[in-house]
Amino acid sequence: MSTLIDIGQDGARNRVAIDLEELLATRLLVQGNSGSGKSHLLRRLLEECAGQVQQVVIDPEGDFVTLADAFGHVVIDGAAYSAREIEALAARVRQHRASVVLALDELEVEQQIRCAALFLTALFDAPREHWYPALVVVDEAQMFAPAAAGEMSDDTRRLTLSAMTNLMCRGRKRGLAGIVATQRLAKLAKNVAAEASNFLMGRTFLDIDMQRAADLLGMDRRQAERIRDLQRGQFLGLGPAVSRKPVAVNVGPVRTGGRGGGSGLLPLPEAAGQDMEALLTDRLAEAASDPAVRRYQPPARAVVNLDEALSALPLPPAAPAPASEPEPEPEQEPQAVAAPAPVAPPPPAGTIADVVRDLAASEGATFRPAPALFRDFAIRCRQQGIASAHVDVARFRRLFACEIGGLARLEGSARAEVEAIIARVEDDVLAPFLALAVAEVLGEPMPDEEELGRLYGSASPSRIRRLLDHLERSGLIVVREEFGGERVVTVPGLAAAAAQSRAA
Repeated sequence: MSTLIDIGQDGARNRVAIDLEELLATRLLVQGNSGSGKSHLLRRLLEECAGQVQQVVIDPEGDFVTLADAFGHVVIDGAAYSAREIEALAARVRQHRASVVLALDELEVEQQIRCAALFLTALFDAPREHWYPALVVVDEAQMFAPAAAGEMSDDTRRLTLSAMTNLMCRGRKRGLAGIVATQRLAKLAKNVAAEASNFLMGRTFLDIDMQRAADLLGMDRRQAERIRDLQRGQFLGLGPAVSRKPVAVNVGPVRTGGRGGGSGLLPLPEAAGQDMEALLTDRLAEAASDPAVRRYQPPARAVVNLDEALSALPLPPAAPAPASEPEPEPEQEPQAVAAPAPVAPPPPAGTIADVVRDLAASEGATFRPAPALFRDFAIRCRQQGIASAHVDVARFRRLFACEIGGLARLEGSARAEVEAIIARVEDDVLAPFLALAVAEVLGEPMPDEEELGRLYGSASPSRIRRLLDHLERSGLIVVREEFGGERVVTVPGLAAAAAQSRAA
């Protein structure tokens, strides 16, 4: 009995399904230019068969790690392990039939290729008793099975081509069903592409790619022009697991999303030309003269007292007073009566501080990309009639980090001392460092790795360890290892602030 997984609809709104058992035996090739919807198609496929078959995703951009939240996939951070550990992990993945995402986004390109090759080879070399059926999805497959040598070393190219060829040519008998996705067929090694029996071809514009796609789909040159006219999320499918003749597929919706910044429009800053020029050129010579600077560091004035500064922002104009009271006639003598009490303007709908606070309290806010948070912030400000043109993305990131880091819990000179320190802290690590600094001042236990991960927007313990190492190398914290294996974190330079806070 076949197991059908729904991937979308054809032009007549009929259901298009993939036979999962047939797919395990015949493999799949997905092609489409950037923006054609390849990742969306892979995500739909993985979501629909989650829980029915083991899934292994080779993810060079970190797009599929969100599957862990909804479907329980284990995210393996390739940058956190040695080569031998990667191979051991792959063996355990096959042994325990775990669905995993191998995230390679923190590695250089050649390191990504070597890590993926070692992982795939270890999957292939698993002992016979662990040959369980599994889908192995390789995104951006032209990286791992290039048609030409490119800039990678010969040793790396041989390693990765061997791993990909084994997956697509010999993996079926070991239970491994390869699903490879590529932007360009011309860049993918032919011996890897030729082993797939199922094809889903998305939009492409280059003649050489259109012709190869048409050949695989059994279309003539005139029909190949249809590939250029496909819309985002539309694919032409063919193969024993999809359809016996070419069928057009509109891929259905997905339940999870990637971690990218997205392609939606953001409201542009409303600063005048001279103000924008000042933002670009402010302290430019100083930044350019420091060879160690890799990114622009916001000046100290970017970190201010939130409650005082934000409450001083201009409020939206008050609504005009109701015209129900008639004004006295000019000819009449003023009457000696008590003057009416002045009408207080209606309270403001809110302030920027309130918007940032509400946004920080929303579920999963720290795991959302900064552009998406800023877009939500701008929309909320407009809905509430709050002026926010002077707050750009960089300014918003620091306001948000100060809010979730707990700066508002400090007062007086203790707060001023902490603000002076965080003025030189990068935006992306500001929130976890601020939480450490606030705990130091208040004499509270330091936040654990889980809390630091929430503030940092990462569920990877290895990233949190690297975060602490980075803060220590920057001279912002001191980490001491105890004999029991515990880490004790202190923030130097806050003794006076801590004494003042405890005295208060």
